[in-house]
Amino acid sequence: MIIVETTDLAAPHALRRAVFIEEQGVPEAEEWDDLDAEAVHLLALDGETPLGTARLFVRGDLGKIGRVCVAKSARGTGLGRALILEGCARLKARGCTRVRLGAQVQAMGFYEGLGFAAIGPVYDDAGIPHCDMERAL
Repeated sequence: MIIVETTDLAAPHALRRAVFIEEQGVPEAEEWDDLDAEAVHLLALDGETPLGTARLFVRGDLGKIGRVCVAKSARGTGLGRALILEGCARLKARGCTRVRLGAQVQAMGFYEGLGFAAIGPVYDDAGIPHCDMERAL
C-alpha cells in the first residue's frame, strides 16, 4: 500500500462518490465544490487499485484535512489512520504547526486516538453531525 499525491482527480472523485454520495447519502451538490482545484489530494493505492483519499489545505500555519474516505473493502485495515498520519506529515513539511479537520461525530474516537481534540460544538454538514477537531504537529 502506498499513499501518493495526485493531480488526477478521477480516482479520488470515484471514491468520494461511492462513500459520501452513494453510501452516506450526501447530496451531490454538497460534495463537489471549487476547493478541489486548490487542494493537495492524497490517494492510497494497493497496486493500481485506489482504496482511500483525503484532501489537504495549507492556511498559514494551519493545515486542514478533509474529504477523508476509505473504500468499504479496505476498512478496518489501518488505511484511515495511515491517510491521516500521512496528511499530517505532509502538512508539517509545508510549514504547518497544527492541523484541523471536521470529524463525523461517530468517528471522533478514531481521531482522538490520533491526538485530535474537539474544539467546538457539533454542527450539521450535509445532514451528518460533525465536530471540528485539532492537534499540534
